Amino acid sequence: MAANMYRVGDYVYFENSSSNPYLIRRIEELNKTASGNVEAKVVCFYRRRDISNTLIMLADKHAKEIEEESETTVEADLTDKQKHQLKHRELFLSRQYESLPATHIRGKCSVALLNETESVLSYLDKEDTFFYSLVYDPSLKTLLADKGEIRVGPRYQADIPEMLLEGESDEREQSKLEVKVWDPNSPLTDRQIDQFLVVARAVGTFARALDCSSSVRQPSLHMSAAAASRDITLFHAMDTLYRHSYDLSSAISVLVPLGGPVLCRDEMEEWSASEASLFEEALEKYGKDFNDIRQDFLPWKSLTSIIEYYYMWKTTDRYVQQKRLKAAEAESKLKQVYIPTYSKPNPNQISTSNGKPGAVNGAVGTTFQLQNPLLGRACESCYATQSHQWYSWGPPNMQCRLCAICWLYWKKYGGLKMPTQSEEEKLSPSPTTEDPRVRSHVSRQAMQGMPVRNTGSPKSAVKTRQAFFLHTTYFTKFARQVCKNTLRLRQAARRPFVAINYAAIRAEYADRHAELSGSPLKSKSTRKPLACIIGYLEIHPAKKPNVIRSTPSLQTPTTKRMLTTPNHTSLSILGKRNYSHHNGLDELTCCVSD
Repeated sequence: MAANMYRVGDYVYFENSSSNPYLIRRIEELNKTASGNVEAKVVCFYRRRDISNTLIMLADKHAKEIEEESETTVEADLTDKQKHQLKHRELFLSRQYESLPATHIRGKCSVALLNETESVLSYLDKEDTFFYSLVYDPSLKTLLADKGEIRVGPRYQADIPEMLLEGESDEREQSKLEVKVWDPNSPLTDRQIDQFLVVARAVGTFARALDCSSSVRQPSLHMSAAAASRDITLFHAMDTLYRHSYDLSSAISVLVPLGGPVLCRDEMEEWSASEASLFEEALEKYGKDFNDIRQDFLPWKSLTSIIEYYYMWKTTDRYVQQKRLKAAEAESKLKQVYIPTYSKPNPNQISTSNGKPGAVNGAVGTTFQLQNPLLGRACESCYATQSHQWYSWGPPNMQCRLCAICWLYWKKYGGLKMPTQSEEEKLSPSPTTEDPRVRSHVSRQAMQGMPVRNTGSPKSAVKTRQAFFLHTTYFTKFARQVCKNTLRLRQAARRPFVAINYAAIRAEYADRHAELSGSPLKSKSTRKPLACIIGYLEIHPAKKPNVIRSTPSLQTPTTKRMLTTPNHTSLSILGKRNYSHHNGLDELTCCVSD
């Protein structure tokens, strides 16, 4: 029962599709709707498959920088299978919230900030374990480093110098070292120091009474006295004592110079009421992300001022009141919810001909005849041929399937357990991919996210694409000839992205077709009989072209053949007689008259 009990702060799997991988979310709130159902307000995490290739390259670059600085197991020491599965464990945090039905929860998982001192193999050894190091913004499509990184490792360790021997001089630069501001072995007693601090508070209260802006912010005497008792006044008093070598008379004279009493203010007094309300609104939205608070709400304040104000704000009654209100709201909300185990069959299950899921598909001794072509295929991930349950995976036309173990891995981690052929070529390029045609085809399959077709062996074959051609109708061919002025094929070819006005061409073709159909048809010339052609050839025998031949030499280039053109015929562009010459339509008028 404890496994099915989900509380605020748990990392869980959500199912929004029967074929897609689970969504990984963190429960922030559990709210009961008016209809009695429970909705969970969750923080979104994204996988590598959910972001663009450009951002994936940035994430890989960030991972390499971490590997160079860390002293743990680097990615180069991992096998191709481990590298492949490690990508499935990486997530990207986001600031996006959404509400999902609690009935869609499918189990718990663990998500942690990437620990640089821990080996990456520790994430692979644990089931349902993920890590993240970058923050993804779905609206801006950007990746940023998480501000809440754990500062452990060699980069954050202090260098302890060796102890100096007696008489050895300290060669360090004293200006870069800490400055001493208090001496515990002072000649003053604790009573004298407390009396001086009381005098400093009284001077601060009097200074606020003289200041116009302070009298507006603290209209009553007790508010001015409370503001004068803050740490900024005490720090100034003790620093004054140290600078004057704990001489009370000299220190008191400095508290009240010639121009009037000294007024010391901290960030709590410097901020206005509108700035304080903006800060509380920003803190409610971003939490303790002070960079985002400064960027979106208080750009005129420095980061140091915002942080200092935050820790002073936590000491006020305002913070205590808000904390009590949040505690009361948390008491009224649900703290946990029980979700029973989801036991409904998945629509992607491959069933036998009788409608029931197959017991052991492909097992020895089975006598039934396979009706579904998917039942004879191996698993696309581990190439297994036996499983207690099979699931269809990928596009329906690919006819791919996964075994029960690989299907659960696909749902939880968003990928196949074993690297595909295209991924193996990316991790370790082999000489078989030197052919540019094969390389371009495989990369196209990988870019489109299509599964590679498997025939049951580890050597997968890429499915070929169907050839196609464009068949032009006869009316389109006629329109190209009739409507040349409107169509303007040359200009249309130079501007392929500008649409052609088909309506205007169709209208012009209809008008021209009506004109041509109304005009009398031209009589076509009939083909002359063979006797006329033979008679014409007897009168005008064909002359052989004179070929100018010259002996090749080293001084003169080889001359080309020169063809002499007969006077009685006109040649076409290719130097051949056209159809009218062969049929004697130009000079055989005598034969027609005869």
